[in-house]
Amino acid sequence: MYTIQNKQLTFLDARYYKTDDGGFVPSVTHVLDFYPKGAGYYNWLKEVGKDADEIRDEAGRRGSVVHKLTEDYDQGKEVNLINPNGSIDYKLNEWAMFERYVEFRSRFQFVTDCIELNIISKELGYAGTIDRIIDLNGVKILMDIKTSNAIYSSYWLQLAAYRNLLKSQGINVDKVAILWLNAKTRTEGKKDAIQGNGWQLLIKDNSAIDLGLFNATYQLWSIENAGSKPKQLTYQISHKL
Repeated sequence: MYTIQNKQLTFLDARYYKTDDGGFVPSVTHVLDFYPKGAGYYNWLKEVGKDADEIRDEAGRRGSVVHKLTEDYDQGKEVNLINPNGSIDYKLNEWAMFERYVEFRSRFQFVTDCIELNIISKELGYAGTIDRIIDLNGVKILMDIKTSNAIYSSYWLQLAAYRNLLKSQGINVDKVAILWLNAKTRTEGKKDAIQGNGWQLLIKDNSAIDLGLFNATYQLWSIENAGSKPKQLTYQISHKL
């Protein structure tokens, strides 16, 4: 969220969403920062040391780029690797993941019900942005796109919370799924598999346990962050000496 007032530009801390009455609620992903990360994460921190922040930021940037490419594509825009000046606009691993998304859409003819849907619930106390709701062979699926090197258990908690946000708006889905665009798959898999070289759709029917775990994590977040407010950064729109 950003606002322009008195020739100033104000950005809201990306970990929060603003409610209609001017309050703030945390994003689902921010809440999940409090979910246990496991021994593997801490071993990774030891291995990469001081480079951890840079690796994390690059992974986040890559995810944002790929999400924007898929969003533009689903909205019917022409997406180009090379710009009018003849330069390549994207890193090749980013474009490779985007092409995996194109393959997924081409092979499995689904209908996209919504793209990048923001839901903010003061009653639930959190908010999130849902990548897609799709209709695949008559099954309504809440789908999140991931570009990470692995699929972490917190992802399923994220989807369970998103499903709960949808339910609070009277929207029901049959299943939740992760479209993993950095999978280790090398073939199209067996008959019922929805995958290809480097990508895979992972589907879950029931997320009740995951929602319980998210709610417990949210309680911990609420205790640790009681009374806290998001940071807001303000910049002047222009300067003149």
